[in-house]
Amino acid sequence: MSWDESLVRIAGYEVETVRKRLAEIMARREVAEMGLVVLDAQIEAEADFIRSDPVAAFHHPGFLAGCKARRMTLLSVLELVLAEEAGARDALVEAFETQKKYENVADGLARRRVLEAARRDNAELDEMGILRAGRASAGA
Repeated sequence: MSWDESLVRIAGYEVETVRKRLAEIMARREVAEMGLVVLDAQIEAEADFIRSDPVAAFHHPGFLAGCKARRMTLLSVLELVLAEEAGARDALVEAFETQKKYENVADGLARRRVLEAARRDNAELDEMGILRAGRASAGA
């Protein structure tokens, strides 16, 4: 394997690594978002329970304070995950650009190798033609 193929392969590995990291971050974001949805559902369920049992209303302010604290925690986690996701997306774009650069270099080198081989073949054919022409003129 040539050095240019190795660079393309390493760049592809980097893209896959960043892609996996982004998938993990997106999964964490979904967990945080789901936590907010569950919290909202719990608040609704508690409100329904309070409507059916007025005695439970005594504990409702404490429940809401706890929910508010959990919501703040979930929102801060979500904010961090969103920032991390943005960074991972930028890293993925950069990894793709790097991979494309290496692929372009490898393609250029492959084209140059083909052109060089064709040039050598043409030079050999020209040399053989000159030798045959020299033999033909020497024999005549």
